[in-house]
Amino acid sequence: MKLSVVIPAYNEEGSIAETLQTLYDKLVSEGIDHEIFVTNDNSKDNTVEILTNLQPIIPTLKFETNKGPNGFGFAVRYGLERFSGDCVAIMMADLSDSPDDLVKFYRTMVEGNWDCVFGNRWTKGGEVYDYPQTKKIINRIANFIVSMTIGVKYTDCTNAFKLYKRETMQGLKPFLSPHFNLTLELPLKAIVRGYSYTIVPNSWRNRKAGESKLKIKEMGSRYFFILLYCIIEKFFSRGDFQKKWD
Repeated sequence: MKLSVVIPAYNEEGSIAETLQTLYDKLVSEGIDHEIFVTNDNSKDNTVEILTNLQPIIPTLKFETNKGPNGFGFAVRYGLERFSGDCVAIMMADLSDSPDDLVKFYRTMVEGNWDCVFGNRWTKGGEVYDYPQTKKIINRIANFIVSMTIGVKYTDCTNAFKLYKRETMQGLKPFLSPHFNLTLELPLKAIVRGYSYTIVPNSWRNRKAGESKLKIKEMGSRYFFILLYCIIEKFFSRGDFQKKWD
């Protein structure tokens, strides 16, 4: 099963090379057929030059520039419309997500034939390094509200780092979120629409270079919109969007 990894990148000159080289080396060492698809989200720094120079070194690397509209959600969606694998993971360009965990996600999906594999940084076996305290408090409160409202025990919905089968991703369309709320839209739709999933512990490290693109103050109402949409779909759509079983 071919694995695609979609990575949105905006002004990531300080971390993109290490991220891609580390990821590529790990996937090759594990013998995993893959592609790495980077969406350059119209970066203003040297990200494109670095990606161009990396292509001869990393033969599985593909990148395209999303000329607009721009934003995290649009950049991820750009890659999700163009990946070629049988399954797809979303990872960050700053090496906050671990390639070791990606391999664990992939092996879990293959062995269990799951439609989705979700990580949980906050469960037993998960690890978080240098997570900003204010962001952590907001994250825990938001995920508690989501899990209670939707009625699931999963408490790390807002983390983008997850793995989906191609058929699952097709079943989650159309995508609604242009911003970071896409990280909530994808797993909630998968859960509400009846796709199978399992949860494994994973790790997270704060970025070494560059700035986080997530602006918490701007995202509250957008996350709420997606949560409300998924609640409405769950209770009022009469199963119109449910997974079609063979």
